[in-house]
Amino acid sequence: MTSESGRLSRSVEDYLKAVQALTVRGESASTSALAEILDVQPASVTGMVKRLAEWGLLAHVPYRGVSLTESGRREALRVLRRHRILETYLAEVLDYAWDDVHDEAERLEHAASDRLIAAMSAALGNPTHDPHGAPIPTPDGSIEASSWASLRDASVGDHVEIRAVEDEGAPQLREMESLGLVPGASILVAARHADGRLSVELADPQRSFDVDPALAGLIFVAPAR
Repeated sequence: MTSESGRLSRSVEDYLKAVQALTVRGESASTSALAEILDVQPASVTGMVKRLAEWGLLAHVPYRGVSLTESGRREALRVLRRHRILETYLAEVLDYAWDDVHDEAERLEHAASDRLIAAMSAALGNPTHDPHGAPIPTPDGSIEASSWASLRDASVGDHVEIRAVEDEGAPQLREMESLGLVPGASILVAARHADGRLSVELADPQRSFDVDPALAGLIFVAPAR
């Protein structure tokens, strides 16, 4: 399942990236989870997973679905690097809004050559994080570990800094931006309401407001530096 250029096909790259996304969040890369994230039938997942395992890109994990082999992880991070460099270039050079870059990068990531991505990265000053705060894999296949907690799990009194946000929901990204809940923002968790809403105090600009728990679950934080 390679393209004429010798690269892995789009469908294979999508599978590897999906497994990487699930496992990095500590979730099971099961048939059902992959079917949901890729919007395909479970029977299709079963067949593809079997082929990718035969190719040495995936390994079966008892009761946990599949995991990436070393070669599978390397290929997944190549795709992820292309995606996040494209997002950054679209945002910083072409002035795309941060809620538009994900879908555009999804369309471009399978066509862009490694040479083009290297040129874009150099033009950007070799960025380490994309517009949503996610770490960009290096050309040699390493990536910064990111074990941040979600804002939803923060405790009252915590002073935290937003490090990254989930990038796949455009309406949620627009809401975050309107509230100032963007990477780098410093906030204090002032209170937790019975319905799960968090009262937070934003440092700059200084203001207070409530955050819905569903939105808070898409925002990843670390103790303020």
